[in-house]
Amino acid sequence: QVQLVESGGGLVQPGGSLRLSCAASGSIVSMNLMAWYRQAPGKQRDWVANIFSGGSTTYADSVKGRFTVSKDNAKNTVYLQMKSLKPEDTGVYYCYAFSLGNGYWGQGTQVTVSS
Repeated sequence: QVQLVESGGGLVQPGGSLRLSCAASGSIVSMNLMAWYRQAPGKQRDWVANIFSGGSTTYADSVKGRFTVSKDNAKNTVYLQMKSLKPEDTGVYYCYAFSLGNGYWGQGTQVTVSS
């Protein structure tokens, strides 16, 4: 069983930046994939970014060029650096891990972009 704990959310003005963290209870080296998703109020959960075991990354078009996903294997932590934030980036951000056929979710962290 893998536990994921997100942190770093908060209230930020449009154009601002935030860095989210996702700390795993075990080694992330063996994870095939780690990802970030977000869910706006009243909407479905949407994929934001992936980082694969080899370090390659992919992004949703809506965040490409503004968000960067990275990981620190030594700290068992995945990050989401968010810049040029927009009100439409508001939502609960969830960390996801996939390994050996099993998927795991964190509890989420709230990001609110508002003036």
